[in-house]
Amino acid sequence: MISPSTFRDLVSGRRRGLGGALARLAMGAASVPYGWAIRVRNRGYDRGSKEIHRPSVPVISVGNLTVGGTGKTPMVEWLARHLRRQEIRVAILSRGYGAEQGGLNDEALELELSLPDVPHLQNPDRAASAQIAVDELATQLLLLDDGFQHRRLARDFDLVLLDATEPFGFDHLLPRGTLREPVAGLRRAQAVVLSRADMIDAAAREEVRARVARLAPAAAWAEVEHRPASLVDSTGAVYPLEELRDQPVVAFCGIGNPVGFRHTLAGLGCRVERWREFPDHHDYTRENVEELAGLIRESGARFAVCTRKDLVKLRVPAIGGAPLRAVGVELNFLRGEAELTAALQPIVDAAGEGNDEMFGEA
Repeated sequence: MISPSTFRDLVSGRRRGLGGALARLAMGAASVPYGWAIRVRNRGYDRGSKEIHRPSVPVISVGNLTVGGTGKTPMVEWLARHLRRQEIRVAILSRGYGAEQGGLNDEALELELSLPDVPHLQNPDRAASAQIAVDELATQLLLLDDGFQHRRLARDFDLVLLDATEPFGFDHLLPRGTLREPVAGLRRAQAVVLSRADMIDAAAREEVRARVARLAPAAAWAEVEHRPASLVDSTGAVYPLEELRDQPVVAFCGIGNPVGFRHTLAGLGCRVERWREFPDHHDYTRENVEELAGLIRESGARFAVCTRKDLVKLRVPAIGGAPLRAVGVELNFLRGEAELTAALQPIVDAAGEGNDEMFGEA
């Protein structure tokens, strides 16, 4: 299977030569029926010919236009904490892509670790899980994780994340690019957040903002970075980031867009002796662990380093005799936090009013 970085080198045009050109030509042909299907589907929802289920409580959707990691999990975590601080009972709904039968996928495991007081329901039928959250958990507000394209469930607020390293999916639909739907879909958004904004300069950020403003002029705009906060191990123990400074490490990840993780590692000052990419939502096997152990032994690395998303899948304290550390990141706003929270406030107020109706005001 092609690695995420190799795929992006191909669709971006960075991979030159006849082979790359032919591959892009074939991918372009395959994107035509995909684009047709997406447009027909969206038109059905826009015209009301496809059924939309509306829960009895407000819904905030967090999604994106592209495949791969745009930072949805840190944003869902930030939103859940923001809502809990205002005493709103919130539940997270997700499809559960990549989860084993009856289990939780990597994003759910990561959120469970960081948000133990927030229920997370995984079900491809998110209308059904919304009903359970409201009826059985007395949820006041639903957070729809990866929900921008899941239009079967009505939402009151669409927050769309754009990854600064490829904000518009190389302007091609899958598989020729990384777009899950045409960029014009941004017209449905009430807020657009540029993630990993620190990875591009101010002029490039303004270019992205201007294009978004042409499509969604009323949408709130914000820019965030994923700032490393600490190191964690499989027991939940926390270590200072300085532990990795100047240390030789073997780094690996199974995420949609590894560029952000490489950027984070560079900022920590560690020496990446070996690097290994796995597909997004990868289920680690014994063979994978043995391969990583071999890389550690041959490189003399002092640590194995991964993302929290990988750590919750592995749940081992060490690999090849080297301690395994995951880099915990937190969302830091560079611009637009006040504007985003102001745009969200009517939804928060509506959730609180629903609580008054359910239990009666004191």
